Amino acid sequence: MTDVLRRGRASLAFGFLVQGVAFALLVTRIPAIQDRYGVSDALLPAFLAAVPILAGVASVSTERLVKRVPPSRLLRWSQPVVLLALLGVGAGEGMVELGVALAAFGLAVGVLDASMNMLGVSLQRSYGRSIMLSFHAAYSLGGIVGASLAWVGAHWELALWVSYLPVVAVLLPAVLVGSRWYVDDGDAAPAAGDEAAEERAAGEGQVVVFKWLLPLCLVMTVAYIGDSTVSNWSAKYLQDVLGSSEQMATVPYNVYMVTTLLGVGLCVLVPQTFAAAGRLFPGASDAAVARLNVFNYVGFLIGSPLVGALGDLWSYRGAMLVPMVLVLVTLVYARSFAAQPDRYGGGHERPRTADVGRGSNGL
Repeated sequence: MTDVLRRGRASLAFGFLVQGVAFALLVTRIPAIQDRYGVSDALLPAFLAAVPILAGVASVSTERLVKRVPPSRLLRWSQPVVLLALLGVGAGEGMVELGVALAAFGLAVGVLDASMNMLGVSLQRSYGRSIMLSFHAAYSLGGIVGASLAWVGAHWELALWVSYLPVVAVLLPAVLVGSRWYVDDGDAAPAAGDEAAEERAAGEGQVVVFKWLLPLCLVMTVAYIGDSTVSNWSAKYLQDVLGSSEQMATVPYNVYMVTTLLGVGLCVLVPQTFAAAGRLFPGASDAAVARLNVFNYVGFLIGSPLVGALGDLWSYRGAMLVPMVLVLVTLVYARSFAAQPDRYGGGHERPRTADVGRGSNGL
């Protein structure tokens, strides 16, 4: 494997890790953000919903942007915006500042998530073996770091901006430097060997057929219904329902991130789904990933209101069980992750491009 691909993999893994840190610092401090800005329980779901809605819009736009701008460039500039928006959430004084910061965060995250997974899918194809899970493991490791830092901030009763500023000051220049080694699909092709190039050529001019992508979209939605339940409600559930302290409320997300680093539970669904979309449409993987990424946010939009509504009507303990049951839906669509050689036109699936979940996790 060439040094270009190795550096590209390492820099992209670091990008995933940084995003894990940023997202964890935001969602684990939701009660503190609510208290700082005086956001009522009735208004909180609107703020939580705004982020995935804007992220979904940005993800759809990314599909068009990558026709003119390489995914590496989109990732290079969207990640700093995410970090600065996080700092804005902690430093604002009123509802307007919070709204602007969350809007910037949502839009930047949509571009970041789509471009990041585009690069991951193309790198996996160039490697010829499973590496997508290693990127999402890096994200989980970042989530552990972020949730731990959030615990420290809550334990010492630090202001939000005091908790966020050192993190942003360290990570912002680091991601700008690391982004120099991102590898786009075309950059990787010469070093990847003939088979990867042939696979891309076989799908040249391919169109993303939504009915083939739909099963993967449903799996992605269900996975993020579960993920959003942990992200948006675990801290509030512990603090408001179980009466825990603010620092203890940061622990469930940390535990959840530990399990996803270890390859347990929901974590395997997301990288598998992105990788399967790339394999299904090798000649249009960027478009497939961008469209599939939208259902990440659909899951968030369904998950948060669903748990909140059921919690009010029934009980929050019972509401937290519903996403667990919905995950069983993924069993129905398990075959959608298998190779589909008849859908490649002149090309076909090659054994060397193993999907994630087969063999080692690539770490």
